[in-house]
Amino acid sequence: MRLHELSPPKGAGKTGKRKGRGPASGLGKTAGRGQKGQKSRSGSKIRPGFEGGQTPLFQRLPKRGFTNIFKQKWSVINLAALNRFDDETTVTPQLLKEAGLLKSLQNPLKVLGDGELERRLVVQAHRFSKQAMAKIEAAGGKAEVI
Repeated sequence: MRLHELSPPKGAGKTGKRKGRGPASGLGKTAGRGQKGQKSRSGSKIRPGFEGGQTPLFQRLPKRGFTNIFKQKWSVINLAALNRFDDETTVTPQLLKEAGLLKSLQNPLKVLGDGELERRLVVQAHRFSKQAMAKIEAAGGKAEVI
């Protein structure tokens, strides 16, 4: 069997409407495009947001605020998620990534104090909230800043 011998199974392909093939077809003469105008011309494209020469809405609205390009993004994790590790485990960002708790290691890691920690862990992160640090030490673990 060769490529030129392939064909879809019977009934799978639907023939498209033949536009501009005479008045009997129902889509003759103007081929369903109506009379005149930009959209009746061949090769016409109107970009999204174009309003026929009127100032587009996105330009008429007032501009507010700005985006701080130096903003630091953080990967955050709560203490409750750390209970899956065994006692005396050193929890690092790499270990969290392998466990599927972090999406990427690009951003620095911050540990937040939501939930209770029931294990004695050595947690290594770039930042800790005060509450998280207190709960880790209360459970007999250690919070290390990388």
